[in-house]
Amino acid sequence: MTDKVKTLKVTQVRSTIGFDRKQAETIRGLGLRRMWHTVELKDTPEIRGMIRKVRHLVKVD
Repeated sequence: MTDKVKTLKVTQVRSTIGFDRKQAETIRGLGLRRMWHTVELKDTPEIRGMIRKVRHLVKVD
């Protein structure tokens, strides 16, 4: 029996310019490279914590 891993689609919707450098580093850590770039990430507590730190810059599906 295979376990289905839950994933989150994260899209960067705002620029990191004008925000704290740590937030820009968190965006890069999530794998986002530019505006409107979307990545699919595993739903883990670590990823959710990173998303929470930059929730004003991203959209999550």
